[in-house]
Amino acid sequence: MRNVKSLVAAAASLMSSVAFAADMPIAPPPAYAPPIVDDFGGWYLRGDIGFSNQRVDHLSNALDVTTTSSIQNLSFNTAGIFGLGVGYQFNNWFRADVTGEYRGNSQFYGTDQITFPGGVGADTYHATKNEWVVLGNIYADLGTWWGLTPFVGAGVGGARVSINGFTDTGITNIGTGALPGLAFGDSVSRWNFAWAVHAGLAYRVSPNFTVELAYRYLDMGDGLTGDLRTFDGLNSVVNPTTFNHLTSHDFKLGVRWYLDSPEPYMPPAPLIRKG
Repeated sequence: MRNVKSLVAAAASLMSSVAFAADMPIAPPPAYAPPIVDDFGGWYLRGDIGFSNQRVDHLSNALDVTTTSSIQNLSFNTAGIFGLGVGYQFNNWFRADVTGEYRGNSQFYGTDQITFPGGVGADTYHATKNEWVVLGNIYADLGTWWGLTPFVGAGVGGARVSINGFTDTGITNIGTGALPGLAFGDSVSRWNFAWAVHAGLAYRVSPNFTVELAYRYLDMGDGLTGDLRTFDGLNSVVNPTTFNHLTSHDFKLGVRWYLDSPEPYMPPAPLIRKG
C-alpha cells in the first residue's frame, strides 16, 4: 500500500511540475537583423537646371586668307540650362540615361584686330546663341562616404546650335582713309555631333529621391551665320561667318526620381505558444 501511495505522490509531483512549466512565460524569439539591402536598381526620371560658361576658339569667313592676321577677343554671357531625362540604374556602380536640354540665349561679343596687305581693320561682333542638346550618357558611381557618392561619366549625341542676329561693325583703313561698314547675318541653326564628360557628387535623400551637383564639359561643334549683307540688303557680301569649336563648362543641380524601390523589410512573426 505504501508503494502505491509513493507512486501516486510521484505522479502528482510530475504533473504539477509540467503544469507549472506550461504557465511560465515563453522566452521571446531571438531578434532578427534585417537583411542587408544593396542600392536598388531600376528606372528613374531626372531633371536638371544650371548655367553655362561658353567659349569659341575663333571666328572665320570666306574672306580670310593666309596673308591676313587676326587678333580676336571673343566671349559669351552666362546662360541658363534646363533639362529632362530618363535612365536606368544597373547596380551599385553603373547607370545610364538619355537627356534632352534647352540652353537659353547667350549674348555674344567680340572684337577683331585685322592686318592685311595694304591696310588694317577693326571689327566688332554681336549675336545671340542658343542650343538644343540630346545626349546618351553612362556613369560610374564610385562608392558612398558619409552619404555622398562621387561619380564620373561620359556622353555622346547631338547639338542644334542657333546663331541669331549676327552683326559685324567694321572700320577698314587702306591708306586713303577709314571706311566704315556694317553687315548683318541671317539666323542659322545646324545640328552637330556633340560629346561630354561629367563629374559630380550625389546624395540619396530617400530610397526614391537623389540630389546631385555636377560639372560637365560639353563640345558642341561649330556654329554658322547666314550670308552677310549690308543694312540695305542690296550689297550681299555672301560670306557666312563660322563660330569654330564651341565648348562650354556647365554647372548643374539635378534630381533623380526612382520608379522602383526595395521591398520593405518584414521581420518574422514571433512564435506564440498557448498553455
